[in-house]
Amino acid sequence: MKSVTEIFGIETFQDELYQRALTHSSYTKEKELSHTECYERLEFLGDAVLKLTISDVLFKMFPDSPEGELSKIRSIIVSDNTLADIAKKNGLQNLIVMSRHEEKQGCRELNSICACVFEAILGAYYLDGQFDAILKYIEETFKPYIKDVQEHFAKFNAKAVLQEYTQGLTKNTPVYTVINEIGPQHKKEFEVEVRYNDEVLAVEKGLSKKEAEQKCAYSACKKLGII
Repeated sequence: MKSVTEIFGIETFQDELYQRALTHSSYTKEKELSHTECYERLEFLGDAVLKLTISDVLFKMFPDSPEGELSKIRSIIVSDNTLADIAKKNGLQNLIVMSRHEEKQGCRELNSICACVFEAILGAYYLDGQFDAILKYIEETFKPYIKDVQEHFAKFNAKAVLQEYTQGLTKNTPVYTVINEIGPQHKKEFEVEVRYNDEVLAVEKGLSKKEAEQKCAYSACKKLGII
């Protein structure tokens, strides 16, 4: 199993910071430890470090883009799906410390938990005096994701495109409904339909409601010929 240093390629000095960053709240409750011994406070800090860095990268990459477009791209880039994808690819989820119950439930693979731990590690590096190194890591790691969003922006922005189109016709907005949930808690798949004026425009599946809705919107946009 890789260490944090091996995963991020950045030296660590204060071990207790990273131990806390990898500890889920279920473990502190199980062991009757202080709530400050879990990752939540470091996650709060790491989230700010990530958003500042990504904002700076986007500001430089897209000098002519308006604030709204930059905000949309940033929200996609710092989403749980993106952070969890990075965490799972580099094996960070294997280092998470959680209660026996949460482990049995498969919570180690939940995108929300993987994303939180990833941000907590960023916060730990910040406090450990490795701010410059973590900025470089974030820039290099996230640039491929930013380029993917840039090249397929219509797909990622489909919900906004569909809503603008429908409101331009009748002032009504699309309605998204979860029609089915499949699989265990840690690998649940959501099936969502999108309706407009009582007509089903599309039905899609995703690992989160948000992902399924975005896929629905994209399929609906293609069906309507607006993308």
